[in-house]
Amino acid sequence: MKHCKTGRQFGRVRSQRKALLKSLLSSLIIHGRIETTEAKAKEAKSAIDKVITKTKRANGSVLEIIRKVENQLSKDAINVLVQNIEKFNGRNSGYARVVKLSPRKSDGAHMAIIELVDFTQEQEDKVTAAKQAIKVDEQEVKNDDEDSSK
Repeated sequence: MKHCKTGRQFGRVRSQRKALLKSLLSSLIIHGRIETTEAKAKEAKSAIDKVITKTKRANGSVLEIIRKVENQLSKDAINVLVQNIEKFNGRNSGYARVVKLSPRKSDGAHMAIIELVDFTQEQEDKVTAAKQAIKVDEQEVKNDDEDSSK
């Protein structure tokens, strides 16, 4: 019987589940949004809310933040979280959202996007700015090639 058993198993042993969750949370903090299966997204949402709450309660002390979340995040993710923690001060909870997508074509798995609520607009602006810069560079290269061929 499965009474009072919380959390998803994902068909993995405990160490693999911890590693999976650590990589999901680290990627989410670094990139702001990731696409994964619905079950993993739901599990990551509850975990990221707990991590951000712990970080907010550390009173801005970097060493205390590192001590509280060092086993749950990578070093790069901790650095990004420390730099951007003030963006979550206006919220008490609900730091992430899960948006359901259509099933994956290959195996029919239910897919979802999990994104940080306050990082979304900033991350999208950075991505669009980077894409525009790449397009401008490509156009300049094309123009240079056309000029040199004449």
